[in-house]
Amino acid sequence: MKVKLLIFLGLVLVGIHGMSASVDIPAMDRWSAALDEAIEAHQEYVAVREARIEALRQQLLQTDMEASEYFRLNGEMFQEYKAYICDSALLYLGRNLRWAQRHGEQETVDETRIRRAHLMSSAGMYKEASEDLEQINPSGLSSRLLPDYYENYRHLYGELGAYTQDAFRRNRYYGLSAAYEDSLIQVLSPAFALYPERREMQAAAAGRLEEALKINDDRLASVRPDTPEYALITYHRSLLYHRLGDLEKAKYYLALSALTDIRLAITDHASLWTLAQLLYEEGDIERAYRYIRFSWNETNHYNARSRSLQTAGILSLIDLTYQAMQEKQNERLRFYLWMISILSLLLVVAVVWIYRQMKHLSVARAHLEQANEQLQMSNHIKEEYIGRFLKLCSTYIDRLDAYRRMVNKKLIGGQMEELLKMVRSRDVLDTDLKELYGNFDTAFLHLFPDFVGKFNELLQPEERIILRKGELLNTELRIFALIRLGIDDSSQIAEFLRYSVNTIYNYRAKVKNKACVSRDDFETCVMKIR
Repeated sequence: MKVKLLIFLGLVLVGIHGMSASVDIPAMDRWSAALDEAIEAHQEYVAVREARIEALRQQLLQTDMEASEYFRLNGEMFQEYKAYICDSALLYLGRNLRWAQRHGEQETVDETRIRRAHLMSSAGMYKEASEDLEQINPSGLSSRLLPDYYENYRHLYGELGAYTQDAFRRNRYYGLSAAYEDSLIQVLSPAFALYPERREMQAAAAGRLEEALKINDDRLASVRPDTPEYALITYHRSLLYHRLGDLEKAKYYLALSALTDIRLAITDHASLWTLAQLLYEEGDIERAYRYIRFSWNETNHYNARSRSLQTAGILSLIDLTYQAMQEKQNERLRFYLWMISILSLLLVVAVVWIYRQMKHLSVARAHLEQANEQLQMSNHIKEEYIGRFLKLCSTYIDRLDAYRRMVNKKLIGGQMEELLKMVRSRDVLDTDLKELYGNFDTAFLHLFPDFVGKFNELLQPEERIILRKGELLNTELRIFALIRLGIDDSSQIAEFLRYSVNTIYNYRAKVKNKACVSRDDFETCVMKIR
């Protein structure tokens, strides 16, 4: 596997040195195979990062908290965590901020605040990021930090504009982002690493995509594969090709970016789920579902609230994929129920025939030897039919998979009318819902095996939930399981669980009233369950 990945990256390097808009790219089967293998091996890459973190942690334990070495090691811990686990990265930045304040190093204080504000705005902590930036006096910043200061404000207001629902505020935020972009350009020189990126973004925003691609060529040639910078630049390149309408190259560079993220154990990424969306739109449901599921797990591990918003559409895609798979199963079951019915009829005919033969043998008692032979033959026939029936049952299981592929072709072919016929029966819907919730419970408890016990610890002893025999989760637990996954909107929860919004509100309020912690902090405590 590692050999294949190294060969693949070697092909990437060859392509980079001769990079141009017309460069040939590997076939999808080649890069998707490398990506699939990286996903399978991702725990190995995580182990490498965890080993680095543990080594740094041991050094920190042996370092005086007032020494400059303590500040440096905290900074390295931040670098390890900033694209791996968001809240841990913020923890180490906070330690460094307090260290710099105690030692009166104002430039270090400002630089740490700038770093923390950028991470907070990326994670959806807009108010906190704004508060950090407001404590910085730009007139006192060095020429080294001033571009980062303006870039942070540009990024913050750009994020606010992207996620606000109010049109007036959206225009205001985008206006402020543009104003800080202008300020940034005025202080940004070619010596800064940010300079070519902003030139590329400006060219792309102005519609000069070929110019943006040429700048991206230079950026790509200046970095080494298997670095975070390489993952970011290839992601930007995929966006340019997507706007140019070249989806094959867009997918290829998304795959390069995602492959780099996985190999570096980066959990804060957008490449893989963006690739999954493109594959889903093209009808490659199986591969899209596999990538989305992995990306969702990584997003949960990163633990930033804005990522839940960004992946809300992905959750919808997961649901659509799951429903499509259920529809394929239902149609497949309908077909094989007919097959089983026919086989059952044949079996009845066979039993009737055997019965008549046995009756005929009982009448011909004078021909005992012949009757015995016929009886043995009849038994053999019965065994043959039973054997055939069991074999057909086994074949039915094999055909379930063949039927799945058939329905997939129908989906791709747009034959939706045939698929809609499958969902008109309420019984089928109820069965599907039961199976859906069962699958949800199983998958959730796989991710959070101690959820029920830890959830009960948040309740008063006499109010703790006792599940019935065979239950994995009940309605209350399922509601807060969805909240733990980042879905705290009662209307979305109600839609998923087939309840009214008022019922969900009542459930949530009722459980909070039983809590042994503050009602206001209850859902925050639920979100901390690991």
